[in-house]
Amino acid sequence: MLKSLQFIYLHGFASSPDSTKAKYLRECFAEIDIDLNIPDLNQGDFSHLTITRQLQQVEALFPPASTPVTLIGSSLGGLTAAWLAEKLQVQRLILLAPAFGFLTHWLPQLGAKLEQWQKQQYLMVYHYGKKHSLPLSYEFVLDATQYKDEQLLRPVPTLILHGSQDDVIPIQASRNFAQQRPWVQLVSLDSDHTLGDVLPEIWQTIQVFCQLH
Repeated sequence: MLKSLQFIYLHGFASSPDSTKAKYLRECFAEIDIDLNIPDLNQGDFSHLTITRQLQQVEALFPPASTPVTLIGSSLGGLTAAWLAEKLQVQRLILLAPAFGFLTHWLPQLGAKLEQWQKQQYLMVYHYGKKHSLPLSYEFVLDATQYKDEQLLRPVPTLILHGSQDDVIPIQASRNFAQQRPWVQLVSLDSDHTLGDVLPEIWQTIQVFCQLH
């Protein structure tokens, strides 16, 4: 197997390298002798997670500039991948239900909990990787406000796969992103935010996009 950092997968918010999508894609890449690097973005401290911390963690994994890197990111990992491609030498981006505009979708759903979060500085959030709730610092929100989607303008060949039934990050967020960026290819899938029931279709599309056949 090729021990390469050329393909890096970034899992989603409150997820882990053991998520269904991460494990499925790792196995698919392994079948064609490619090592899919999947860092744990929780870093053993989900409570102090920020986008900035994720960016710093993944940037430290990057190989020398001469090595082409393909970033695959799911949800918040997709947003993180897009920001990494803005300043690093990324050959391709593959974004699975990327969390564009996620604060505008997520925060209103919190209702009174949002004010409580601001006052108490921590909010209990269910972590799908740990299978129980963990406290998350309000610094996560403050940090995220500096990352504005309209500033993502570097023309990196990008494939977005988004579920038409996504009620976490509506597919319209990806449509809006792709509309002003001709280097972005958006594929709509008949699925929800997890994309768990269309994994073979996702892998087939990735193979074509990355010319892995």
